[in-house]
Amino acid sequence: MPVTKSAKKALSRDRRRTVINLRIKRKLKASVKKMRTSPSADNLKEVYQGLDRAAKKKYIHRKKADRLKSRLARLLANHNKEKQPVKKTAKLKPKTSKKTSK
Repeated sequence: MPVTKSAKKALSRDRRRTVINLRIKRKLKASVKKMRTSPSADNLKEVYQGLDRAAKKKYIHRKKADRLKSRLARLLANHNKEKQPVKKTAKLKPKTSKKTSK
């Protein structure tokens, strides 16, 4: 146990920060997992908010947050691309030149 007054303050600060970090960690992991299982724009927005908050609080590095955001946005784009029906294009008839004889 801490003896000095500053050590006691540091201990209480560390405990408080641990609680905050665990809350951020749980919310972030849950939102990323939710996004990976069912990609949607709403889930992506939630993940962006969580990643930005975690990076701001220095729970994760900002470049890691950017990397995860990029990967999850790409996941959503690929998911949407697979869902769209393929358009069938009509076959074009070859152009025939009309020769006029005199």
